[in-house]
Amino acid sequence: MSIPVVLSWSGGKDCALALDRLLSEDRYEVVSLLTTFTREYERVSMHGVRRELILEQARAIGLPLSESWIEKGACNADYEAAMSASLEQFKLTGVETIAFGDLYVEEIRAYRDQLVQRVGMQSLYPIWGEETTALAERFVAGGFNAITCCVDTKQIPESFCGRELDSAFFETLPDSADRCGENGEFHSFVYNCPQMSSQIEVCVGETQRDGQFVFSDLTLATASIHFQQDAIT
Repeated sequence: MSIPVVLSWSGGKDCALALDRLLSEDRYEVVSLLTTFTREYERVSMHGVRRELILEQARAIGLPLSESWIEKGACNADYEAAMSASLEQFKLTGVETIAFGDLYVEEIRAYRDQLVQRVGMQSLYPIWGEETTALAERFVAGGFNAITCCVDTKQIPESFCGRELDSAFFETLPDSADRCGENGEFHSFVYNCPQMSSQIEVCVGETQRDGQFVFSDLTLATASIHFQQDAIT
């Protein structure tokens, strides 16, 4: 019998690779994606991706999307309360495992493990420990397509924001940057992957700076949405 799993979903490269790995193993059944949104902006917390884009990803992948909501300026305790409430609901349905797309930062893994264990569930890391240059190469070669939606300008230049995650992107990253952005160098939005029934048509809009972070406003190509200066983080 397959183990039911909920996958923590930001819409980016690493969680898409984690989904790919989970679906390749018969012992797991991914039953839902789980995304945390900031209520005032209806965007993925920290990444700045619009909720409608995440909903479109879930539709194209063919999985339900569970939503966890936090308020603008939420602290860790607020995030933990919202996530715990979401996990409790999954546990009531018999789902006791949540998967994450983390790669090697031990502190983040320990933090997630503690949160998940508090609600009596277990965490799973399908791509943990994989060499990140090889993983980036597999992303490009494996039929995945993504655009950077956020860049930490203290780690890589602002010009990397809004770019396609292709071979040229990874090859031109500064030597100091992790090729998968595991240290927060960049975040991304996947608009095409092997699990999607169709490619998501995305427009790259204006950019906004919030301290050291720069965001690209991504929208559905069919949507007529006006950029709001305060609606990213």
